[in-house]
Amino acid sequence: MLHARTCLLYLFLVFLWLANPSQRANADDLQQYYEQGNAALQAGRYAEAEKAYEKLRQLSPATAEIHANLGVIYFQEKKFGQAVVALRQALKLRPALPKAATLLAISLSELGRYKEALPGLEKHFRESADPVAKRMCGLQLERAYTGLHRDTQAVEIAFELARLYPDDPEVLYHGGRLFGNFAFLNMQKLAQIAPNSVWRHQALAEAYESQGSNDQAIREYGEVLALDPNRPGVHYRLGRTLLARSRESASTDDTAKASTEFQQELQQDPSNANAAYELGEIDRNSGQLDEARQFFEGALQYYPDFEEAHLGLAAVLTSLQKPELALPHLQKAIALNPQNDVSWYRLSQVHGMLGNDAERQKALAEFQRLKSRKSSMAEAAREILSPDEVTRQQLEPVGTKQ
Repeated sequence: MLHARTCLLYLFLVFLWLANPSQRANADDLQQYYEQGNAALQAGRYAEAEKAYEKLRQLSPATAEIHANLGVIYFQEKKFGQAVVALRQALKLRPALPKAATLLAISLSELGRYKEALPGLEKHFRESADPVAKRMCGLQLERAYTGLHRDTQAVEIAFELARLYPDDPEVLYHGGRLFGNFAFLNMQKLAQIAPNSVWRHQALAEAYESQGSNDQAIREYGEVLALDPNRPGVHYRLGRTLLARSRESASTDDTAKASTEFQQELQQDPSNANAAYELGEIDRNSGQLDEARQFFEGALQYYPDFEEAHLGLAAVLTSLQKPELALPHLQKAIALNPQNDVSWYRLSQVHGMLGNDAERQKALAEFQRLKSRKSSMAEAAREILSPDEVTRQQLEPVGTKQ
């Protein structure tokens, strides 16, 4: 693009020199300032480039490329008001000037002039084949729509940017802020129009649960059930929150209450595999292996690809000295998720019980590899940021029965 601009300006200078020999000195000045300005612009010395191009603008006010480059310089210096003036003049002189219209729309958005910016941002985001320009217009569209209180459209752009640039930190940051703000606004509206509704209490309960505020979540889930005792899924969520609180306080009372809630959920919906799984895990941890087996098998009846239920059932069967029955469940769990170190450890135990020493060694080696990787910061962060829907199977301390 710089080469094309050089050729255009060179042709302009030659034409000026041939048309009027008396202006040869003026043409020499143009060439000198252009070379200075272009070198400074390419090196990022914008203050120096600005001075040179402002001289060029004085000498040749009818050259669109000079105004366009000056607009670029002002933009880089965050002098967006001056950039708008220069870019508009460039487009007035040459409407089809490449990328000037895009930069103009972005500059208007930077100034908070969202209504003026919007048509250009929408057009260039929709039509641009340049991923850098498209990305910049998309981020500015999020800003413009938000500034104009068109939140739904801002969220739509955030989804599209996340699809186009899934690993871009800035896109992820701004998208996250938008999604969070949109959710907050919806909840705020819900609080205004239906402050005592079952939906409001459930929204609050889920928010508290996600934050680990278990006491508040339990209270709000209680309000939901007071309004609608048979509300689907709420007994399960209340049970999960009671379990979370029991882990903090080691309260057997909360564990018993959680068990009651899971049982009530299953009475309402026998196909709720999550509730059956949690009951199985509670029974397994308390040594009630036959009852645990029934619950795990019940969960798998409705959800055959339930990885954690396969692992839980395999642990029960191993404890019942039935490794030949445990083996297919561990193989299934690994087929569903080969990255789970717990599966490989339990597989090594089962192969040991079956006398398959070579297979035991292979499973143990894979367990050690995955365990080492799991201890990395990235894996730790992933687990923190990805809350589990059910209680995950864990490696029991050495010497504990599984």
